[in-house]
Amino acid sequence: MQTDQEQKKAALGHIKEAWMEAWLDGIDGECMAQVSLFVTLTELVATYGEDATARFAEGLPRRISSGEFSLRGAKQ
Repeated sequence: MQTDQEQKKAALGHIKEAWMEAWLDGIDGECMAQVSLFVTLTELVATYGEDATARFAEGLPRRISSGEFSLRGAKQ
């Protein structure tokens, strides 16, 4: 059985692979990002419910503004 960290690492590999396949099929990053957010929020609601997911989402502006999701040194 994989640890939580191992599962997250494997999941990230699958997501990166899916993004690359979509890019090769001509799907742009903005479209993938929007669909990925929809799928993510749908899964969180299914797992934790609407209220818990809404509370989680309330913290996103602060986390985004603080740079938590920025790739350091990435080309924009």
